[in-house]
Amino acid sequence: MTTDWIADVKKYAPKADETVLQNMLSTYRLVLSHPDSALVSFSDAEERKTVRESFLKKKLGLTDDDTTLDAAIKEVGAKMKDGTRNGRLAVYYLLAEKFGKLDLFR
Repeated sequence: MTTDWIADVKKYAPKADETVLQNMLSTYRLVLSHPDSALVSFSDAEERKTVRESFLKKKLGLTDDDTTLDAAIKEVGAKMKDGTRNGRLAVYYLLAEKFGKLDLFR
């Protein structure tokens, strides 16, 4: 069974940019193809660190302090807590949107 990662994003961002979604899906297709890396566990400190270091700092180029970035990750986690899955694409989209960095994926 394949997961509809775009539908997953649209649960939290109904007006998500289709071009950005397709480009993000293409960029993260390999990560999303593995069950252990396709989801984000907000309760795992190492996972939150990976999102902060690899996505927010490296991919988005953010230079905010770790406390600010961790608060953003926590905020996205709170927004998604109603779901049973925390898809990586949705987490990344919401974080990029929060920091005004969606254009990096156009």
